Amino acid sequence: MSTVDPVRLNHAVLFVADLDRAERFYTDVFGMTVAAREPRANAAFLRLPRSGNHHDLGLFGVGPGAAPRRRGGIGLYHLAWQVDTIDELAAARDVLAAAGALTGESSHGATKSVYGADPDGNEFEIMWMLPREEWGEYENTAPVDGLELQAELARWTGVRTAGQS
Repeated sequence: MSTVDPVRLNHAVLFVADLDRAERFYTDVFGMTVAAREPRANAAFLRLPRSGNHHDLGLFGVGPGAAPRRRGGIGLYHLAWQVDTIDELAAARDVLAAAGALTGESSHGATKSVYGADPDGNEFEIMWMLPREEWGEYENTAPVDGLELQAELARWTGVRTAGQS
């Protein structure tokens, strides 16, 4: 059986009760800056000062009445592992599908992602990031759009963005 071969853990995403309060905490305590906001999802994406990532932490505001430790509640939403090439992302998609663990896929502009869940329902993301010089309009946005993986493969096959050569 094939395995997924990520390079590193790229970012964390948390559900929070109060988006503004959480954003203030991470910008004040960690010195993060807001890389992007997505009002449709009540979300903010933050970057550490010395980071080369598009974002290191995503925050999704769900309101003060949310219950902790369940999907849509306060706590960890998913973990994201970065792969080095779009080809590895396509292979990861196939592995997840074969295991019955594939739950979705999307394009976030600067990143292309597939999603899965483990047997306990813990969610995760496998993602590939565009070369930094190609971020363009995505420098300060984080859309949630459909992933056209074949088109991305045609454009980016063989382009390495995370691993050591």
